[in-house]
Amino acid sequence: MSTPATKKKLKLAERIYKDTHFSKKEVERLLNQFDRLTTTDKIDKTSFRDFMHEKFNMMDETMMSSVFRTFDKNNDGVIDMEEWIAGMSIFLLGTAEQLVDFCFKVYDMNFDGYINREEIFVLFKTSLVKHPIEEEPEEAAKDLADLILKMMDVDHDGKVSWKDYLSSVTREPLLLEVFGPCLPDPASKLAFLHTFQETFHQPGMY
Repeated sequence: MSTPATKKKLKLAERIYKDTHFSKKEVERLLNQFDRLTTTDKIDKTSFRDFMHEKFNMMDETMMSSVFRTFDKNNDGVIDMEEWIAGMSIFLLGTAEQLVDFCFKVYDMNFDGYINREEIFVLFKTSLVKHPIEEEPEEAAKDLADLILKMMDVDHDGKVSWKDYLSSVTREPLLLEVFGPCLPDPASKLAFLHTFQETFHQPGMY
């Protein structure tokens, strides 16, 4: 006999799967994985970080905080079942445009609709501290921030808008994660997909 919790998951899977890149059965299996991460029907930042570390080897705390915030659409500090499925659909199998939108939101750390020089500097500095170079990390980060901003600021207003970012990534797809990795690497993604997929889906372009 199905428990109330199981019925709730089945009902949710039936309602939302058509808005994702998953089948109904795959949504149900992802919801089972969700249950293993929490006892409260919500995933907190610590549990999310540990999951990303284990499954996708994503270790950067600054980046993980931004990815968590991008999953947490209503900004209540936790990820619910629906946010989990919607986020994973894009994170794992997003279209090219969905991935651009996802990455931009991750990098827009202050929610103002732009990636500014300060945000670029913080993202680069964090990365450079973990990968020592001859130049001082702070100076190197400033130089990189200025270089990338000049490259991607299409309308020359001193910051990168969504349109600037889309234009830049369309021109050069390698710029999608130029501010730091916020998507799973191909091997980790494939390994995780195999834990719940019915058939293999074609991932996004980038």
